[in-house]
Amino acid sequence: MPRDARRKSETGIYHVILRGINQQQLFEDAEDNVRFLEVLKKYKTASGFELYGYCLMGNHVHLLIKPIEEDLALVFKRIGVKYVGWYNLKYERTGHLFQDRYRSEPVEDDKYFLTVLRYIHLNPMKAGLCNKLDEYPWSSYAEYAGDHEMVDTAFVLDMIGPAEFERFHSTENTDECLENHARLRLTDGEVKKIMLEMCKCDNASNFMKFDSSARKEYIQILKAAGASIRQIGRLTGVGRGIAERA
Repeated sequence: MPRDARRKSETGIYHVILRGINQQQLFEDAEDNVRFLEVLKKYKTASGFELYGYCLMGNHVHLLIKPIEEDLALVFKRIGVKYVGWYNLKYERTGHLFQDRYRSEPVEDDKYFLTVLRYIHLNPMKAGLCNKLDEYPWSSYAEYAGDHEMVDTAFVLDMIGPAEFERFHSTENTDECLENHARLRLTDGEVKKIMLEMCKCDNASNFMKFDSSARKEYIQILKAAGASIRQIGRLTGVGRGIAERA
C-alpha cells in the first residue's frame, strides 16, 4: 500500500514526531537525553533549520521546526545516523532505533503554532512526569524563561511576549495535535506487553497486588510509553483519578 503523501506547509513550519521503532525507548537515562540534544544543536547549525520547540519523551520526540537550507527528510536522516550510531555503541546493539518514517503536520497560522507549542511543552505534565513545566529538563520550555541555548525564542516572544507566553501555557485547554491520531495510540496488546516486560504482570488482578508506591511507578512507565489513561485504568484496575495523578 503506498504511503500517504506528506502535506506541504505554506509557512514552512512543521510539527514533527520521531518515534522509537516498535515503541523502543530512545532515551534510557539522562546521558541519552543530553546526547540527543547535542546532536540536535549540531545539525541545527549544519543543516540550517529554525527550532521553536522540542520535548523528549522516552520513546518519542516532539519538534516544532522550520527547515530552511535542507528538507526535513535530510535533516532527520543526519540526526538519526549520528544519534543511533552513538546509542547502538553505548548499548551494544545493532539495527534501527527510530521508526522508518517520521510523522509531520504543517503549521499554517499563528493560532495553531501556539497551540502546538503548548501541546509539546505540556506533554510531560500530562504524562505525570512533572508537576510544573519548568521541572522537566528535556523540553524547550526553560529556554523561554531565559536560557536560550538552541531554540529560536524571539520568534514566539515577539508574537505574544513573556507574560502572555506563561499565561497561555497555564490556561486550561483540550489541545489535540498530531499525536492524537488513533493510529499512533498503543493497542491493549502492546500495553499488556509493556506491563509484562516492565511490571512483570499482565492483568489487573496481579497489578493491584503491588503496593501503592510500586503501582505509581509502573503507571508512570505506562504513561511515558504512550498508554492512555483509559487504557491504564482498564488494564491495571486502578481508578482514573489515581492514573491521572500518578
